[in-house]
Amino acid sequence: MQVSPARYSRSIDWLTVLLYVGLVGAGWICIYASSYSPDVPDNPLTSLSFDKLMAFNWFKQLLWIATAVVLIVILLVVDYKAYDTFAYALYAGMIVLLIVTMFVARPIAGSRSWLEIGPVRLQPAEFAKFTTALAASRFMASINLRYQDWRDQLVLAGITLFPPLLIVASNESGQALVFGALLLAYFREGMSPLILLLMAAAGTILLLALLVPKVWLFSSFTLALIAVLGLSRRVLRHHLPLAVGVWLAVIGMVVGVDFFYNKVLQPHQRQRIEVLINPSADPLGKGWNVTQSKIAIGSGGMLGKGFLQGTQTKFDFVPEQSTDFIFCTVGEEFGWLGSLAVLGLYLTLLWRIIYVAERQKSVFGRTYGYCVASILFFHVTVNVGMTIGLAPVVGIPLPFFSYGGSSLWSFTILLFSLLAIDAYRKQDLVR
Repeated sequence: MQVSPARYSRSIDWLTVLLYVGLVGAGWICIYASSYSPDVPDNPLTSLSFDKLMAFNWFKQLLWIATAVVLIVILLVVDYKAYDTFAYALYAGMIVLLIVTMFVARPIAGSRSWLEIGPVRLQPAEFAKFTTALAASRFMASINLRYQDWRDQLVLAGITLFPPLLIVASNESGQALVFGALLLAYFREGMSPLILLLMAAAGTILLLALLVPKVWLFSSFTLALIAVLGLSRRVLRHHLPLAVGVWLAVIGMVVGVDFFYNKVLQPHQRQRIEVLINPSADPLGKGWNVTQSKIAIGSGGMLGKGFLQGTQTKFDFVPEQSTDFIFCTVGEEFGWLGSLAVLGLYLTLLWRIIYVAERQKSVFGRTYGYCVASILFFHVTVNVGMTIGLAPVVGIPLPFFSYGGSSLWSFTILLFSLLAIDAYRKQDLVR
C-alpha cells in the first residue's frame, strides 16, 4: 500500500522541522557575528567576488545549509524500510571508511580524521554516529535479543565500541566520547541500570584519584572495606571474595590513573583536564580558551551587548568561536535571555524527539529515536559545559549551530531519518 504525497506530508512532524529551522537559522546568525569584522564592507554580497566570499565562514555555511535542504528531501523520499534493511551494510561501510581515513587523511591539528574531496573536507567520525545508531537499533530489535543475556550484551558492546576505537586511533578523542551517550538509549530498552551505576562509580573514582592524594584514597577505601566486613557477618561469611575483589579493583583503578594520565593521554588531553580542574592556573596559556569564553559570556549580562557589538567576538579573543565555542557569541551578544532561549529550543527539540520515539510501533524506530536524543543531549551538554568551564574542552560541535558541513549534515541525517521513519509508522498497521 502506497502512501499519497499529501498524506505523507501530513504525517511529518512539522514541529520538529520548525525547531530544526530555528536552530539552524539562529546558528547561522551567530556564525555571521563570530566572523564579522568592522573592516569588511557593509554589503559584502555586492562588493566582493565569489572567491572572496568563500573566505567567510558565514557564506560557506549558507552553502552547507542549501545542500542540507537537498539532503532532507532525499532522506524523506527514501523508503523508510531502507533504514532498517541496510543498517548493517551502512555500518560496515562506515567501518571501512574510518579505517581508510586513518591511513589516507592528512594530519590536521594532530588528527587524521578529515577526508579532503577537492575543496570540501568531511569528517567520517561525524557520520559514524548515524550508522552506529542504526546498527544498534537493528540489533536490539531482533527477535532473538535477550537484554540480560551476556552474549547479546557483548555483541551490542562491540557494535557500539568499534567505531570510537577507530576514531581514537585517528587521534580524535572528542568524537569518540559521544558514543557513550548511546547507553542512555540502551537503558530505555531494558539494559540493566547496574551498568550505568558501575560506570558512574568508576568515573567518580577516577576523578577522585586526580584530585585527592593517593594515600587518603587508600586509607578511605580500606577503612570502608573493614567497616563493611565488621558490621555485617553475612557479608563476611558469604561475600568476602566479592568485597575483597571490589576493593582490589578500586585500588587498581587509583594506582592505574597515574599511568593512564602520564603515559596514555597526550599532552593536549592532559592540559584539558588540568584546565577543567584549575582554569586559573595558566589563564594566558592552556587556560586561555576557557577563560576568554567565560569572559565573553559573562560580559553579555542579562540582555547582551547587541548583534555585532560583542567586543570579545569582534576582536577574536576566543579561538574557534564559530565552531566549538559558538555559544560564546550567544552569551555575549544576546545575553542571559538569549542563551536561555537557545537552550529552550534544544530542550524542546529533545522533548519532541523523545515524544516521536515513544509513539513508534517498532522497537527499531523507538530505539533509534532514543539514540538520536542521546547523541544530541550529549553534544549540547558537553559543548555548553566546556564554554562555561564545567566540562573539559573535547572539541565537539554544538548541533545545528556550529560552523561546519560535516556537523550540519550528520545531525540533519540523524534527525530527518527519524522523521522519515516516524512518517510511515502507521503504514504496516494499515496493510
